Amino acid sequence: MDGTAVEDKTVAEHIVDFLERREVRHVFGLCGHTNIAVLAALADSPIDFVTVRHEQIASHAADAYARVTGKASVVLSHLSPGLTNCATGVANAALDCIPMVVIAGDIPTHYYGKHPHQEVNLHADAAQWEIYRPFVKRAWRVDRADLMAEILEKAFHLAESGQPGPVLVNVPMDIFSARIPADSFDRIRDNTRALVKPSLDDDTAREIVERLAKADRPVAYVGGGILLAKASEALREFVEHMGLPVAHSLMGKGALRDDHPLVMGMTGFWGTELVNQSCLNADYVFAVGTRFKEADCSSWYPGYTFNIPGSKVIHIDIEPQEIGRNYPTEIGVVADAKAALRVLTRVAKEMYPDGFARSEKKAEIAGFRAAFKASNTAMAESPAFPMMPERILADTRKALPEDAIITTDVGWNKNGVGQQFDILTPGSILTPGGFATMGFGPPAAIGAKLAAPDRVVLSLVGDGGFGQNPAMLATAVELDLGIIWLVMNNNAFGTIAGLQKAHYGLTYGTTFPGTAAAPTNGPGYADIARAYGAEGVRVRSADELLPALQAAIASGKPTVLDVAMINNPTPTTGYWNILDIYSPDREVSHVAT
Repeated sequence: MDGTAVEDKTVAEHIVDFLERREVRHVFGLCGHTNIAVLAALADSPIDFVTVRHEQIASHAADAYARVTGKASVVLSHLSPGLTNCATGVANAALDCIPMVVIAGDIPTHYYGKHPHQEVNLHADAAQWEIYRPFVKRAWRVDRADLMAEILEKAFHLAESGQPGPVLVNVPMDIFSARIPADSFDRIRDNTRALVKPSLDDDTAREIVERLAKADRPVAYVGGGILLAKASEALREFVEHMGLPVAHSLMGKGALRDDHPLVMGMTGFWGTELVNQSCLNADYVFAVGTRFKEADCSSWYPGYTFNIPGSKVIHIDIEPQEIGRNYPTEIGVVADAKAALRVLTRVAKEMYPDGFARSEKKAEIAGFRAAFKASNTAMAESPAFPMMPERILADTRKALPEDAIITTDVGWNKNGVGQQFDILTPGSILTPGGFATMGFGPPAAIGAKLAAPDRVVLSLVGDGGFGQNPAMLATAVELDLGIIWLVMNNNAFGTIAGLQKAHYGLTYGTTFPGTAAAPTNGPGYADIARAYGAEGVRVRSADELLPALQAAIASGKPTVLDVAMINNPTPTTGYWNILDIYSPDREVSHVAT
């Protein structure tokens, strides 16, 4: 389709024309009788429809695709079970502020309330769209074909503007098939594709810079908003000029290179002593693009990560509701992170042209980094098998190029990576943060590879997470996507097993029969990979992992590496209030199982 205005097309055909004009390259989804009109319209389009075997795969893949491209991704879903299967991935995107437009089919309008095949109407008629109300930015039910154009336009603008997030456009199947003239779509052709984002005025910038300049122990605390705004370079310029040590949330991992001399690391429960103590001792916390979420803030308990009140907070975020939500704020600014940081850097260079060295803090960071690495050496080089998780992460870092994209899941591959795996290219780690969704990482790798086909993409995932939706292998094989899935196989839902063992002395319902080291016990993930047509390798000694990774990268083929891992807990220095709930009188967190 060339996008030329033509009278009397189906709404589905107009939708595809609209997506082409927005330069959409991929639509993720799964067929159903309510959406085949859209699939028929896509058949001759340059847009590729990425077919999956489960809708959750589609929404997780679309989530990662949007993170890498920086634009709203598109998901096409069937009604009811299609929409509910898709919901976990959409909710994950919502809690991580990822822009996504979900287009879902619905029953025909003339059957509302009659309870036709698959209709959800137990409490209200025509109410399927309400399934998504708790987590999308907006859900539209399209009641008239001539409204489709303006609804789609609003949907993309809302998904991508302000604090980004997913939206739902719910379309009865008879409206998809309705034939309408092009005038409603022509009317929006010249509308702007993106809205100009708010910035920072010079007077406020001068006030912020002056307070940071006069502070004795300022700390920059950055979150995923830096990555959403593509503000890493702007952040680097500002903190280097002001000499601000940088702490980050889990979602702020990779906002700057982890080997940057001002980067201290991740805060909170899985943070290190350096970063938590530096934040505790700060007189000013300069926060950008962060929500101050629970795990990053040691459940907001004073004395572990932040002492607020005590430390004063300057908070910049695109969403007003985030400012002051969890901590009192001295200066709160509603602004785009990149735009604000550019203004701050310009003003800072005018006010303090020589900048600030803070050499003592840089030396402290360098010393801690060297000591932490040395303390980890025995585990990172351990020949033990099943492997130590630290050795798996160390060998993976050695094998990957600096710009490789990694997707994490939950457990060691998320918490341990946040703590001790260097990200060397901003935006190259994709993590399920707010929803902490098990099963995110493997399908997310598909979206990442489609968005960045020339980069190495690796999914670090536990056996519990990989087992959620191994059918994503079918899509990867069919599209010939050279992704590597490294299964950190501890034969358990490892983090929860360690938590349950510490507090209740057992692992009931959290571990699987057998052991990860015994190939006859539990699923053979390498065999499963080969059954789908991918490469499958079962690593049988610690020394086999690095060459297996290197070979998988060189092959360019979809490959699963099944790596037996001992279930040691990720070290912690912060706190999490569930420990009070489980064992209020004991100093205990997680233990090895």
